[in-house]
Amino acid sequence: MATTKPGERKLQILQTLAAMLEHPKGERITTAALAARLDVSEAALYRHFASKAQMFEGLIEFIEGTVFGLINQISEQQENGLSQVQAITGMLLNFAERNPGMTRVLIGDALVNEDERLQHRMNQFVERVELAIKQSLRMAVSQGEAKEDEVAVRANLIVAMVIGRWHRFAKSGFKLKPTENAQAQMAMVLV
Repeated sequence: MATTKPGERKLQILQTLAAMLEHPKGERITTAALAARLDVSEAALYRHFASKAQMFEGLIEFIEGTVFGLINQISEQQENGLSQVQAITGMLLNFAERNPGMTRVLIGDALVNEDERLQHRMNQFVERVELAIKQSLRMAVSQGEAKEDEVAVRANLIVAMVIGRWHRFAKSGFKLKPTENAQAQMAMVLV
């Protein structure tokens, strides 16, 4: 029997959980179903995670690390504030499109019957995304491309649009792509 390297089984558990979230049938994902999918015992899951909430925290950590790492890259590479906003928005929509299971975590669907601190953490994630967009819009103000008094409202509108597109994607069974017509809509929002 092949042995797994430290961390490999933990990653495999998280990947399987994310894959299960891509095929929701309305039922709650249980540790028993996750263990069966991995062909391991529930006890094996608990050797890597103290609880199912910790498994979801692992997915949230992946989301946060990926998204904020990419926001930092965009901020460093793009000198124009409005270009940063467009790139960040595009990245958020592309991330969801490439990671349907994670989209259910982003919108809180997968967290409904879980520990409420998980939803609180996702709410903080959205607040941090909005803050990053505000920073880019403030840069656009300093570059004469936006109005200072519109920064907060515009950032909130952009985040609401992104969340709405995530919801639409998840609720359509991942058929209605969040990136569809997004650039044209962003152009309207940023005028």
